Amino acid sequence: MSKEILVQFVGFASTAGAREYRFTVREVSTEPREYVVTISNEAFSDHRLRFQDAPDLCSIKLRHELAAHANHPVESHFHITDLELDDYRSSHSPRTPKTLYGRKPTDDF
Repeated sequence: MSKEILVQFVGFASTAGAREYRFTVREVSTEPREYVVTISNEAFSDHRLRFQDAPDLCSIKLRHELAAHANHPVESHFHITDLELDDYRSSHSPRTPKTLYGRKPTDDF
């Protein structure tokens, strides 16, 4: 992906089976292009993804597609797969503490 590219989240629309996240991609030498990334409603109802995390996941997906196709993918509509949901969730989940109770407080004042 070149440095002269701007990916802008425009908004989303809810449909019967999914949520569609819309993005505009701008480059210096070309007209703005529109892309849509879709996430099934099941991902939200099954608590596999939070609503507030969806634009970030879609942006990551779109940036990967742009990078893989020299900023000009043939498709303009992408779908988030179960594998991508799982990868995002595992990489963005809070880390578990090493001990059950955390660090012991010190008496240093």
